[in-house]
Amino acid sequence: MKRSEVRRRLALEWWRQLAVALLPLFVLNLLFGEGQQTGLLTMPLFIAGLASMFVSLPLFSGYKRALVATEKALDTPAEHDAWLELARVRRLGFLGASLPAWMAAVALFAGLEAIPLVLLAISSIVMLYLYRIPRQLG
Repeated sequence: MKRSEVRRRLALEWWRQLAVALLPLFVLNLLFGEGQQTGLLTMPLFIAGLASMFVSLPLFSGYKRALVATEKALDTPAEHDAWLELARVRRLGFLGASLPAWMAAVALFAGLEAIPLVLLAISSIVMLYLYRIPRQLG
């Protein structure tokens, strides 16, 4: 497989993960967003959503190491394995980066207001953006 094909697949995977991260929040908001009362769990769930951002820190460190290893492996026989390892580490990072949006989807049932929901969704988008493949690689 050519390097451009790998980059294209990884780019499509990023867009898919963005949809997987945000789609539950939007769908649940459409289905159950109206008529929710503010409950006791709104603030703890918002704080849990903010705290879930820190899950991504060690995952991002592993991603950066995999990026460096992939860059060093370019045009060598180990390039294919380096791309596979980068994709594996990146998938784990995607899960960690998606947690705030998923916590917002859960907090929707507790009646979390729109602004905290949007903040949690934006934090997932920003963290997912960090996992894009840089142009210098490839």
